[in-house]
Amino acid sequence: MINLLAILALLSIQSHLQSLPTFSEAAKTNVYIVYLGGKTHEDPAATKMSHHKMMFTLLGSKEAAKNSMLYSYKHGFSGFAARLTESQAKEIAEFPGVVQVFPNHIHKLHTTRSWQFMGLNDHSSKNLLTTSNMGEGTIIGVLDTGVWPESESFNDRGMSPIPSRWKGICQEGQLFNSSNCNNKLIGARWFIKGLLEENQKPINSSNGDDILSARDTNGHGTHTASTAAGNFVESANYEGLAAGLARGGSPRAHLAVYKVCWSFGPGGCTDADLLKAFDKAVQDGVDVLSVSIGSSIPLFSYAERRNSIAIGSFHAIAKGITVACSAGNDGPIAMTVENTAPWIITVAATTIDRAFPAAITLGNNRTLWGHSVDAGIHNHGFTGITYSDRIAIDHSTDDDSAQGCDQGSLNATLAAGKIILCFSKSSKQNIQSAAISVMKAGGVGLIFAQYRNDGLVPCRYIPCIKVDYEVGTEILSYIRKARSPIAKLSIPKTVIGKWISPRVADFSARGPSSISPAVLKPDIAAPGVNILAAYKPVSNVKRSGYIFLSGTSMSCPHVAGIAALIKSVNQNWSPAAIRSALVTTASQTGTDGSNIIEEGSTRKAADPFDIGGGLVNPNKAVDPGLIYDAGIEDYVQLLCGTGFNSKSVSGLTQTSVNCTKTRLNELNLNLPSITIPNLKRKVTVTRRVTNVGPVDSVYKAKMQAPQGIKMKVEPQILSFNKTTQILPFKVTFVSTLKVYGGYRFGSLIWTDDKHIVRIPISVRAMLFEPYTDV
Repeated sequence: MINLLAILALLSIQSHLQSLPTFSEAAKTNVYIVYLGGKTHEDPAATKMSHHKMMFTLLGSKEAAKNSMLYSYKHGFSGFAARLTESQAKEIAEFPGVVQVFPNHIHKLHTTRSWQFMGLNDHSSKNLLTTSNMGEGTIIGVLDTGVWPESESFNDRGMSPIPSRWKGICQEGQLFNSSNCNNKLIGARWFIKGLLEENQKPINSSNGDDILSARDTNGHGTHTASTAAGNFVESANYEGLAAGLARGGSPRAHLAVYKVCWSFGPGGCTDADLLKAFDKAVQDGVDVLSVSIGSSIPLFSYAERRNSIAIGSFHAIAKGITVACSAGNDGPIAMTVENTAPWIITVAATTIDRAFPAAITLGNNRTLWGHSVDAGIHNHGFTGITYSDRIAIDHSTDDDSAQGCDQGSLNATLAAGKIILCFSKSSKQNIQSAAISVMKAGGVGLIFAQYRNDGLVPCRYIPCIKVDYEVGTEILSYIRKARSPIAKLSIPKTVIGKWISPRVADFSARGPSSISPAVLKPDIAAPGVNILAAYKPVSNVKRSGYIFLSGTSMSCPHVAGIAALIKSVNQNWSPAAIRSALVTTASQTGTDGSNIIEEGSTRKAADPFDIGGGLVNPNKAVDPGLIYDAGIEDYVQLLCGTGFNSKSVSGLTQTSVNCTKTRLNELNLNLPSITIPNLKRKVTVTRRVTNVGPVDSVYKAKMQAPQGIKMKVEPQILSFNKTTQILPFKVTFVSTLKVYGGYRFGSLIWTDDKHIVRIPISVRAMLFEPYTDV
């Protein structure tokens, strides 16, 4: 039956494939994005026709123009993706109206209890979930690897009808048709032309790598979509762990899925496909977008057209669509944060208060503890245990391959039937590859000592337990002392509320922004470690269709789901207002009342470059008291103030902009944060706040100045009334430092005794410039 469906589906998309690029042509050309800025025509058909006319002028043939065009962007902005030679790209860049021409680029993916952890209990009558009616009527768009529509998380029980404003479709394709959509999953589209051009050869969907439709064969997109807006699912679990009621942040919100990331060829998500997805999402009518995709450093400027996520989100924001993006997974190194455009909500990842401890019992009756999610494959008895370095195939080398249990490094004769203790000293060594190595060598279990706390993954074939270096060293001491060391690995259990949380995930990318250090990134943190959510089916029938994943990819849809809840209650709020509410009400303390700690080499108290404003607090965010609002005009002034000329900015907005008159010091962008990368002696920054609480509210300022910095706020009292609901204020910073140092952190709070409106402050004093003066 499946084979028949596949044949029918392939026939149904034959006409679509005919429009895809021919690979003999692609060998002579590359895909370029011709970006024209804002739309000059309200009619999409007229916009598309203008694109074809431009290509006809370039190529001299209507047929050549049509065949060269991959996408026409005509809803959120104007532009197109086309196959061009390098000389043609240079020529069209000089055409009137062309803002910039840039080559197609490939981006990468950033890969239940969490909602209760943040206070969104579905059985409570006093939280944002119930106040917002669980996000009913809002539409969340997810740009990712597609969706597995049959997952229980996408059932439409209890869902309201599809909003009349919805203009999207359920695009058919291989193993996907219109019946796969319902009142929960109301839209699905797929975009692959850009990747096909990069692949430079025909795709083969028969090998199972991916299929030509919105169906998700990776699992990542299904996981993120269900995290943002999955419906209620009873008894969701992974091999009996974390069992309970699963749901997304906005369980009554509608979902629209845009498949832009693929496994074919080089894989990934191209600029051409991403821009088309943003363009369609704007046309379709989504309220919130969740984008767990990014590019590694070095970053393009968020105003450069080669940054497709920044430019696509700019036009989405212009239409009132809130965009949440993942911060990236290159932490804990500083300045690795991605998706740094000031109009995006950039999300870091934290742990939650749920753990999966597993006991390791040694032959001397000593019991030690690690963590595992391998619940179904444990050998319950004692068996021999050895250290991987003792059974290395080659002892003559000084590398760490055997210590980390790299594949091919272990002696199968000595490993057979034993539990193997391995020590990871490199971020490239991971527990899954070590498990395969141990299994191939005949080992029956793995204890993996690792300093990184980057979430748990199943080993699937043999039981695996992750421990830290301290526990690993104690086990190694026992192995060295015992004549015949033995150990027993126990089945992990689900434990809630016994671990201090949250902690900033080790992998979560850190600020400051490498491209725009005066714009604080990340903005906010949310759960992103060991998140249980829907997944594509796996062959093992014991698994329930739910799995644990970790990454800022998981934290991003948490914030998208919360943004949809806030939008349901405050429908007229701008994307900047929603971001402000999230940041100013976030928490900086853990479950034990102490500061949130970051999981890195130092395990220090988390600062704004780790968590932005802090851990998102949905129940407070719906009623923040004050908001730091901003609109497209603010971002335009920022671009002018950071070196972009009038032509570039006018092209972006398709409005007449004079950057000599319209400039904004980047320090004065109305963000819910203040970041000063180069304080030489004294600087004054301005902000304005909008009262969204009681009309006659009065707020007083409270300051926590960064160490070595004097702060002064003027005025120190803000009094609102019926005619004055927006008030400005100034903050002056003066350095008292005598030596150069790094960033120092503080905060500014406005309070009316009910609301606490807090923004983080980051200041770096510079005593000299440049370094050659030292």
